[in-house]
Amino acid sequence: MPDPSLSPPAQASRRAPWLTQECQTVKAAILRTIVYADIFDYPLTTQEIHRYLSKMPASLDTIQAVLGHKQLIPRQLTCQQGYFTLRGREFIVETRLRRAQVAAHMWPRAMRYGSFIAGLPFVRMVTVTGALTMDNVEPGDDIDYLIVTEPGRLWLCRAMVIVLVKIAARQGDILCPNYLLTERALVFHERNLFTAHEVTQMVPLAGLETYRRLRQLNAWTAHFLPNAHDPPRHVNPIPLPRQPVRTLTEAALRTPIGDRLEQWEMKRKMLKFSQQHIHQGNAALSPDWCKGHFNSHDQHILSTFVKRLQTIEKQATQ
Repeated sequence: MPDPSLSPPAQASRRAPWLTQECQTVKAAILRTIVYADIFDYPLTTQEIHRYLSKMPASLDTIQAVLGHKQLIPRQLTCQQGYFTLRGREFIVETRLRRAQVAAHMWPRAMRYGSFIAGLPFVRMVTVTGALTMDNVEPGDDIDYLIVTEPGRLWLCRAMVIVLVKIAARQGDILCPNYLLTERALVFHERNLFTAHEVTQMVPLAGLETYRRLRQLNAWTAHFLPNAHDPPRHVNPIPLPRQPVRTLTEAALRTPIGDRLEQWEMKRKMLKFSQQHIHQGNAALSPDWCKGHFNSHDQHILSTFVKRLQTIEKQATQ
């Protein structure tokens, strides 16, 4: 029965929360979220819409209420097999299901190589990044990693990782350790929706304490994705090994000889990168980071997102 203490408008609001101004705002946030995922041909479940809701903290119940009211989003969205897509883009549901099967075969290899990387000297954290974190991969796609190292030995560590990359390539696996940071460079300075997704989607394999510190130092991601707190996938953590060989290797390379080797390798790779990719993309090279993104992928995604959202919002007003 209606609550007699409430006025008729208040009773209507209680009966139909999707009519409130807040839920109209949630509707816009849901649309933004699905438009962004659509760039990657990736339909979303209700739970995923909640997790990646754009710039709007809202409960799962509110998301379900808004999505369940069919007249609220009459022309823009559709749902198939539990996945929400833009209307006319229903075929990407099958794309997602197919890619998930590919990802299921890639994850064991990603874990195995991640274990090898974690065992290298000076490695302090290993995470999987990129499309595999969302099970959104095609056969032959890269396995992307973000690696955190001890300060002062990033470039020597990278050289060892590249040896593993070459070994994996002989097995038909493409590893892409495209982002290395030291423990004193855990703060991301590119603060936008794309980077927020990259941070909140990464799956830690080893070095959980460092991962937690990275997330704390990048709490700015909550501005873009306020509901994305924990990793999207939980895997059994790989303990950072303490074998005598690793310990002795690190001790031997924490010497003046190790300093000279680090400087030599850094200068050598910086020169090579500058010759191959000068002024291209968002590559960033320094003693504390090696960001090998040379194709401005993030700016392309953000530009595409803005254009698609403007088109869809314009269609909604017609």
